Amino acid sequence: MVRKVGQSLDGLGSSMEVCKYKDRLVPSTRFVAVDGVTPTVDPLTAFVAPSASVIGDVTLGKNSSVWYGATVRGDVHKVSIGENTCVGDRAVIHVAKIQGDFPSVIGDNVTIGPGAIVHAATLKNSVVVGANAQVLDGSVVEQNSIIAAGAVVTPGTTVGEGQYWSGSPAKMVRKVSAEELASSAENTVETLELARMHHFETSKDHEQIQKDEEAYEDAMTRDPEYWQPDPNAKEEGDVLGQGSPGLIFDTVLTNPEEGLKLKQQRKAA
Repeated sequence: MVRKVGQSLDGLGSSMEVCKYKDRLVPSTRFVAVDGVTPTVDPLTAFVAPSASVIGDVTLGKNSSVWYGATVRGDVHKVSIGENTCVGDRAVIHVAKIQGDFPSVIGDNVTIGPGAIVHAATLKNSVVVGANAQVLDGSVVEQNSIIAAGAVVTPGTTVGEGQYWSGSPAKMVRKVSAEELASSAENTVETLELARMHHFETSKDHEQIQKDEEAYEDAMTRDPEYWQPDPNAKEEGDVLGQGSPGLIFDTVLTNPEEGLKLKQQRKAA
């Protein structure tokens, strides 16, 4: 009766609303189809953050990662991302259709920094795009090149192989050093390891998270000297995973003869 009265009152209030409003659960926008085309993500992709958006005709290669708040949008053209490539936090990768028919093609071992924009451009293998840099329509960045943080590569520009560009508009400053190439390769490996860790943590359900919290609280409050049964140990006579009962059930209270045996053992010792 109470439930029916509540439903009636809720219906009455809803009918009196000028602007209808209905609470909805917001679905994840991690992977979104456009015109029936869904992103193609390699099963071995390292990590796509829960708050990232991969939209439309996008191909994401093995061991690549798309970090928190990033957007990869292939709605009016395609986006292709190779292997071992990192799309940093809040970075944007988009394509062009109105001012030119350009996809975004990104090779292997590419690092796109946080807040960077790659708009309808091509990045060859082992390219580094710094934080908040922009590579715009029709531009091509050849392999082993670096675009400095905050630089703007204007539309239609070609960055030669192994060059370091900086400024707005970006210009060639010098050649990329061997140390910078080695650092870039090392950063790719470190990012892959970090991406796998984030993937493991963000894939947990609420039950796993609760178990982690309980284990953490237990580890923080339990005396380190307190004995813990080894879950991997196989003891003879184990009872319900709690170990061998030993003398728990053979006390002198329940079995007086055990008390006599214990006294004889002590005398012999």
